[in-house]
Amino acid sequence: MSKPIPARIIAFHAEGADRYGVLTEDGIVDLTSEFGARYPGLKEVVEAGALEELLSTAEGRSVDFALSDIRYLIPIANPEKIICIGVNFPDRNAEYKDGQAAPTKPSMFIRFPRSFVGHGEDLIRPPESEQLDYEGEVTIVIGKGGRRISREDAYDHIAALTLCNEGTIRDWVRHAKFNVTQGKNWDRSGAMGPWLVPFRSADQLDDIALVTRVNGEVRQEDRTGRMMYDFRYIINYISTFTTLVPGDVIVCGTPTGAGARFDPPIWLKPGDIIEVEAEGIGVLRNGVADETV
Repeated sequence: MSKPIPARIIAFHAEGADRYGVLTEDGIVDLTSEFGARYPGLKEVVEAGALEELLSTAEGRSVDFALSDIRYLIPIANPEKIICIGVNFPDRNAEYKDGQAAPTKPSMFIRFPRSFVGHGEDLIRPPESEQLDYEGEVTIVIGKGGRRISREDAYDHIAALTLCNEGTIRDWVRHAKFNVTQGKNWDRSGAMGPWLVPFRSADQLDDIALVTRVNGEVRQEDRTGRMMYDFRYIINYISTFTTLVPGDVIVCGTPTGAGARFDPPIWLKPGDIIEVEAEGIGVLRNGVADETV
């Protein structure tokens, strides 16, 4: 299903330090020492509109690290906002058998950076609940801030794309009538990455395939062209009530097929491998482990 990936910019940990660079076929070109004084992290790179500068600088350079030498970090470590869109695919909406018509406005909630791990890291199942679930989602990173951004201009405000496994402690999202925050923010319960793919054209988003696999079995599969609220609308809607700033992360909704929807439900357990894949972005892969208390 994959389209060629034009560029991959990653945040990673190696030799005792958090770093960033460009991933090539041979490994990673580390650009931290060269750009770190100006841009301490990828958020600052995005703020400066310097993603393409990193790519051009890395071109033709020898690699500094092999993938076996590094640990992936979430691409934007300290965003001002991580905003998640709830029900955003028609089949996902149909899961809620409440007799109501499809909503005319999106459901939304906030997540904290601490609730995510990078590619290759384990999602953590807490001792308080066994109901750890997966949700594969396409994720956009804002590059140019703004308020009341028009649909027509929305794509001009995207810097990059990444992926999210919006892991959820399912029983905790049902603790209150109108509140999912506590089920969505357990430490290390979700994942983001593996990298940033610079956003250059609409065909990177408008109708790409999105698939989630658990232990190799396809559990979620849809196309972004079927989203109830498209990416342009999401940026327009959110920027109406809050100012979007560079580095903000928007997680844009998951297809049907999460573990909670099976009968009986199929929760993630230690040893499981979850893969979230989207055309032109890549594959986000994570395991599962129990929290050590």
